[in-house]
Amino acid sequence: MIAGNEVITGTTSCRRAEKIIEVKVRRVSHTVTNNLQDATRKIDRLGFVIVEIKTESGHTGIGYTSNGAGGKAVKSVIADYIAPKIIGKDPFESSVIWNEIVSYLRGVGRKGLVFCALSAVDIALWDLKGKLLNLPLYQLFGGKKMPVPIYGSGGWTSYSDEKLVDEMLSMVNQGYRMIKFKVGVDNGSNLRRDLKRVRLVRKAVGDEIKIMLDANNCWDAATGARFANMVKDEDILFLEEPVPADDIPGLIKFKQSTDLPLATGEHEYTKYGARALLADNCVDIIQCDAVRTGGFTELVKICAMAEAWNIRIAPHGRENLHLHLAGVFPNFMALENLIMYEEITAKVFLNSPVQHNGYLEANDLPGIGLILNQKFIQENEEN
Repeated sequence: MIAGNEVITGTTSCRRAEKIIEVKVRRVSHTVTNNLQDATRKIDRLGFVIVEIKTESGHTGIGYTSNGAGGKAVKSVIADYIAPKIIGKDPFESSVIWNEIVSYLRGVGRKGLVFCALSAVDIALWDLKGKLLNLPLYQLFGGKKMPVPIYGSGGWTSYSDEKLVDEMLSMVNQGYRMIKFKVGVDNGSNLRRDLKRVRLVRKAVGDEIKIMLDANNCWDAATGARFANMVKDEDILFLEEPVPADDIPGLIKFKQSTDLPLATGEHEYTKYGARALLADNCVDIIQCDAVRTGGFTELVKICAMAEAWNIRIAPHGRENLHLHLAGVFPNFMALENLIMYEEITAKVFLNSPVQHNGYLEANDLPGIGLILNQKFIQENEEN
């Protein structure tokens, strides 16, 4: 540093070095009883695998991933393989930690359960860094606090036409200006029924509400494109996952066969999978999810790539995490509120933000800004 004509040398630190001393991982969930079936699967349980990382100064960062199929295995990966590797580490070295864990576990999982486990840990590290610096995560990322558009997501293929319309109207009455529901009834074999359901919803909600559709991987490219061309006159914002997520040629063929925007990416776990979608022109709206990508460390890179390709970002679910990225990337389109998670989210977190007139806004607490309901978690913890 130069002061007047003097050069002052030496090293200083704006913070005291921290070390991780404890990693706690717990699971909570509840049974789904209202028949949630999409085109390809039924939802039986919903919940969270929750990670708490504590430092020697007493600060604790929290993160989470899904606790559905594979939740018990995710907990085991964290407790048995990741936690021992990060004890004693500095949480500010989160990128170093991320790369070390990926290298350590690459032989048993470069996607899937291992990355879900890594996601919860990485999110907790970012939360911890925010708390140590007393900064909300959106500020730590270089963004700003702002209202973020959010859409309500539900409308299962197992619903009757009446129940579907009722749920969509309920979302609109709650203030949502964008809604999404499932297509692919009868395991994707009845396009005309799907078309009828779309028309019923459009008529019920009116022309001002934006509608999105989710096919949950159920078709081949030709069938998906046929349906897209049947339904696009209903002013559909996008069609999500019309073909299996790994069918890159199918995604390309779909895009070449219709001008209805294509959304996909929630089942990609790394920047490499996202790069393939972008480079091969397989996506119009990318939907990668922080609780699958290995946390914020990887998702920020994916969002930056999407910005370079001028592709919009609309992450899958986890609105209380993803809202921190909205003020960072100008190509950020919207958040998704998975309505089926509302009950368990309200039980696990004391202060998860709630949408107002179709927008969601972060609070001013440091890190991810979420406070755990320790009493509920302790009383409902699963092995």
